[in-house]
Amino acid sequence: MESKRAIEVSTHLLSIFLTFGAPSILQSDNGREFVNCVIDKLKQLWPECVIIHGRPRHPQSQGSIERANQDVEHMLRAWMQDNVSQRWSIGLQIVQWQKNCSFHRTIGRSPYNALFGNDPKVGLTSSRLPNNFVQTITTEEEIEEIEEILQSFFFQFPNKYKSYNL
Repeated sequence: MESKRAIEVSTHLLSIFLTFGAPSILQSDNGREFVNCVIDKLKQLWPECVIIHGRPRHPQSQGSIERANQDVEHMLRAWMQDNVSQRWSIGLQIVQWQKNCSFHRTIGRSPYNALFGNDPKVGLTSSRLPNNFVQTITTEEEIEEIEEILQSFFFQFPNKYKSYNL
């Protein structure tokens, strides 16, 4: 996002809601950058969504949010130092991924798992290829070879492996 203006925030929230669905609860810190009428428009689209407001000018009621923000800031600062980069917008995406894939005690799993029902899949290790094959692959040609072998094998036994989709 380029700014914290209400219209821009609501546009991004709308995009997220349309992709993943709206949450049951939205929590606002009553910051003036969030114009109530715009957030209320979002609520009109999803009447089941509850908006919870912290007490105005009472930062203690926002403690968990502020702690989470500090955690993200520290992780982002560490990423920028480790990568000798000032491109915080790229680092923020990486930090978001790390946070979303990390176990959270309160929900008993990672946010990614809570949303999608499984752990994130990364690289070839999430393919259907046996792990011992994956560990030895070093070139694209080797992947193509393995794919050809598997295709011919499944072609020979089409009824036995109907559900296996390459």
